[in-house]
Amino acid sequence: MQTSPKGTLRPAGRRRAPAGLGPPHRRPGRRVAVVHPRFAGVRPAAVLACATPADVAAALATARRRRLPVAVRGGGHCFAGRSSTTGIVIDTTPMAGVRLDGDHAVVGAGTRLAELYDRLGTHGRALPAGCGPTVGITGLTLGGGLGILGRRYGLTCDSLLAATLVLADGRTIEADDDLLWALRGGGAPGVVVSLTFATVPAPRCTAFRLGYPAAGAADLLDAWQHAVPELDAATAPSLTITAPADPTRAPRVTVVGAADDDAAVGVLCRALGQRPTAEARHRDVLPAVKRWLAGPDHPDPGFAHPRSEFFRTTVPASALVERLTTGREPGEERELDFTPWGGAYNRPPAGATAFPHRDARFLLKQTATVRAGRTPGGWLGASYALTHPYGTGGAYPNFPEPHLGAEAYYLGNLDRLRRIHAGHDPGGVFRPLW
Repeated sequence: MQTSPKGTLRPAGRRRAPAGLGPPHRRPGRRVAVVHPRFAGVRPAAVLACATPADVAAALATARRRRLPVAVRGGGHCFAGRSSTTGIVIDTTPMAGVRLDGDHAVVGAGTRLAELYDRLGTHGRALPAGCGPTVGITGLTLGGGLGILGRRYGLTCDSLLAATLVLADGRTIEADDDLLWALRGGGAPGVVVSLTFATVPAPRCTAFRLGYPAAGAADLLDAWQHAVPELDAATAPSLTITAPADPTRAPRVTVVGAADDDAAVGVLCRALGQRPTAEARHRDVLPAVKRWLAGPDHPDPGFAHPRSEFFRTTVPASALVERLTTGREPGEERELDFTPWGGAYNRPPAGATAFPHRDARFLLKQTATVRAGRTPGGWLGASYALTHPYGTGGAYPNFPEPHLGAEAYYLGNLDRLRRIHAGHDPGGVFRPLW
């Protein structure tokens, strides 16, 4: 990452917009690659690639002049389609790049995780974040940000120290304490153009994939729920139970994550009480472990419909697995995805950042994936109804649902968050989750 005479971050070796500006790069009607094809049919009037804050201001001026809605895209991953619009997409990918300043990383808004980990890894540093290589760091941070280092170091947004934004009126500002509170998991009332993070030492760790028989899924889930609070914070095992779209195929049951070493993986296996029928491990430096866990980055052609909720207590494992596997419909994949919480996720009080979900045991995402043009059957609603009485009522902002109210994402922090957004974006140009 280089710095312009005005201090604006820009990636080395990339063409910068001419001084004095001119409009951002226009891509009218351009179809962009999407990870969630459910929204592939949403065609923008223009995709404006912005390399500088001035480019962003010009793009916003164009949207105002043409009275078009705005969406901001850095990675393009949004379950609710909020990185898509029929208006103007402000594409921040030209603002990619990483500059390390001691233990702090200054990161351009268009940076994606693969580049971030590789650049930090060359200096032995890391950020607690996810494994998806094409996930944008900005959107991840603005919704919280979980990953294999999270139980040890917290959310991605907990590492955020500073940020630069362009507001709807074209002004570039540095976030003050109040706005930083909001950016830590509460979205942005503007276009973020750079972020500064506190980094952590990049560990060598052991990644694992453990496969288990479908017949033991309920017992494994029960054991996992009870084991998570007792695990070392460096051990991060996610459990998924997937019923394939072909009802004749048996469900897949996997535990995937990372731990300090093989001994810690052994502790986990004993706590789960079953011997895996398939096992793979990979010990390496963090960027390589992330790549191994992510696997091939091929978009799923299905339309994913997720529901998420946090839980402080266990859910009825037998009933949940029975509901997953009963009455399966051809063409509908069903998945229960359990993410361990606790550790550093839970250390800050609920009001310390906009992200309020600080007392959970785990996060559950339930997803029905169907073919294009179809809607899920009754399983997703019935399964959510089964688990909801045990939940906190809180949902993960980075798993947004088009029709879920904002109270679920921000709980008791919502009123303060609304005031901050309204103070910086009185016209509501940037669509929050409410």
